[in-house]
Amino acid sequence: MKPLSLLIEILIILGVMIRNIEAEKHNKKQKERNVTTQVSVNEVKRFLSHILERRKLIKVIYQRENALGKKKIQRKLRIRGIQNKDLSKRNKNHLRKQAKKNFTDEGDQLFKMGIKILQQSKSQKQKAEAYVFFAKAANMGNLKAMEKMADALLFGNFGMQNITAAIQLYESLAKEGSYKAQNALGFLSSYGIGMEYNQAKALIYYTFGSAGGSMMSQMILGYRYLSGINVLQNCEVALNHYKKVADYIADKLEKSESIPVEKVRLTERPENLSSNSEILDWDIYQYYKFLAERGDVQIQVSLGQLHLIGRKGLDQDYYKALYYFLKAAKAGSANAMAFIGKMYLEGNAAAPQNNATAFKYFSMAASKGNAIGLHGLGLLYFYGKGVPVLYKGVCELGHWAEKFLTAYFAYKDGDIDSSLVQYALLAEMGYEVAQSNSAFILESKKVKILEKEKMYPMALLLWNRAAIQGNAFARVKIGDYHYYGYGTKKDYQTAATHYSIAADKYHSAQAMFNLAYMYEHGLGIAKDIHLARRLYDMAAQTSPDAHIPVFFALMKLETVHLLQDILFFKQFTMCWKWMKLDNTLGPYWDLFVIGLIVAVLIFLLRNHYG
Repeated sequence: MKPLSLLIEILIILGVMIRNIEAEKHNKKQKERNVTTQVSVNEVKRFLSHILERRKLIKVIYQRENALGKKKIQRKLRIRGIQNKDLSKRNKNHLRKQAKKNFTDEGDQLFKMGIKILQQSKSQKQKAEAYVFFAKAANMGNLKAMEKMADALLFGNFGMQNITAAIQLYESLAKEGSYKAQNALGFLSSYGIGMEYNQAKALIYYTFGSAGGSMMSQMILGYRYLSGINVLQNCEVALNHYKKVADYIADKLEKSESIPVEKVRLTERPENLSSNSEILDWDIYQYYKFLAERGDVQIQVSLGQLHLIGRKGLDQDYYKALYYFLKAAKAGSANAMAFIGKMYLEGNAAAPQNNATAFKYFSMAASKGNAIGLHGLGLLYFYGKGVPVLYKGVCELGHWAEKFLTAYFAYKDGDIDSSLVQYALLAEMGYEVAQSNSAFILESKKVKILEKEKMYPMALLLWNRAAIQGNAFARVKIGDYHYYGYGTKKDYQTAATHYSIAADKYHSAQAMFNLAYMYEHGLGIAKDIHLARRLYDMAAQTSPDAHIPVFFALMKLETVHLLQDILFFKQFTMCWKWMKLDNTLGPYWDLFVIGLIVAVLIFLLRNHYG
């Protein structure tokens, strides 16, 4: 392993202003070097004196053995000489081992200092300083520090993303048996990021990683065997992998009192539950109550939380907490549903302990991707409280879920590549939210670490995995990809199939509208005007956002249908075909007709009221 050349490049990438602290640390470094040198010199002196004493001893023996013959004395001297040579060799080996130990100890010390700074630091500048220590420790051969540096290069910590350097470091670490490096190389191979896209190779890396102790590799293999991704589907093998991860995090999960990381969907607007003031002013509290009664969902959830734990100067009141949570849950708040589940799981005066009710609300929240709901559901499944034991949900509560935060902030800051890599790793582990987020980023085509021609096929793969796990939006997306031919061949029949699933199973208004359009024009399915009309109506009833597009779509449909009932429409149709409107006006001539109809209606209405 030759980490020196890699780490010089890493230190340059860090961009940390080492010059500002070099002067301060120069004297300390010089002292450490002097101490190390002094130790080495003292060791050498000690062994030299030992050798001199041995030589004196030989001389005494030689003088005392006058009675022995010359050959005997020479033979003894030869033996002593060999012994001295062996002693000298042993002394040299000992010195080398001691120097190596000192070097290793110094690397370990630097790594520990870096970890301490990282844990205590609050600003990004302080965290960046920790990576200076990691880089120096890695330069001394510290494997853990090298893993930290490789991760920083892969995920783009502090804007230092360099996939090529990360891969070189991971490959070097993998030869040393690093299971983290094995897992990282498997992940990069599975997406073709900086490496050849090779699922078979990825599977080998994951297998070695899991054998070495990587919980991420265990989780990835569990998800792959559960879903049959590049392996034969095998629930028993999947269960075995998930159980190992669940056992690993069970103690931390049970003892942890912190709220799990919220998994923000990039396609949706997250709720803002933050409240900064330590004590809630009474007038503000009354104003919040007024807003809550008027239907402000965010305020309802916030007041419910404050009453649940008794913060911001408010008394703990389970009845008020449950009251506000129920109002917010009725309005569709996933956070409120999760907190109601928490109240019934733990049990209190307002919500007596009830696993079945807790499961109901946790499930409702979890179906919306809510982290608190998934946390509670995971506990119920892990301990079998009212439900059979299952482990996947528990595994998704591991410390690696913290990458949801760093990935989201990287996306907000415009660091798209860093965000994608983090979401993609979580997606590989089976997180549905990460799968849809990764696909969303890929189809934006703002990513630089993948070739453009790979983005749509990879996004389609991820939308498909998210859809299998119950994401209705992802199911509609798969239909869109087949309809327009994004990342795959254009296939109206397959598109209609996916739209049908989204409409029937998830009551998606978008899917209903798209399916209605396909029935209206006979795209991939038999033309059926009546069914198209019915689906348009259903879309409008399902979502208020669909009212306007449905209105225009039905106006066009009814207008064309009316024209068909006119007696001379056959001749008009012949003329229509002769004009070849698709060629003259383009494939979107129907939109032109809608615009014309709207213009005529506006003209007639103005004349009528004028």
